[in-house]
Amino acid sequence: MMRRLLLAFSLGAALAAGAVHAQSSAAKDAVVAAKSAGQVGEQGDGFLGLVSGSAPPGVQAAVAEINAGRAGAYRDIAAKTGVTEQAAGEATARQLIARIPPGGFYKPLGGSWSRK
Repeated sequence: MMRRLLLAFSLGAALAAGAVHAQSSAAKDAVVAAKSAGQVGEQGDGFLGLVSGSAPPGVQAAVAEINAGRAGAYRDIAAKTGVTEQAAGEATARQLIARIPPGGFYKPLGGSWSRK
């Protein structure tokens, strides 16, 4: 089991680096701008979330596109490692949250939005 978690963690690292999931450059640019504006943050489940619960339609669409790509990547990681999709997402979230720059938002599992 530990070996599978380590493999999931390493595959999650590749996802966190942007190497595993597909996303359009427009979606990525929209999310980067929305993160800078405090509209979007990383969640403890490995998905992006809307900090205030709402955002312009273009930002919502970009978040949905990236989250769909992440969901697919978590399915792939789970299939390759034998961990659950949830565990793959959470392992990736730990890495993504650790890399948030000062001022960025994150929401740990069971918690509320916080600013680094």
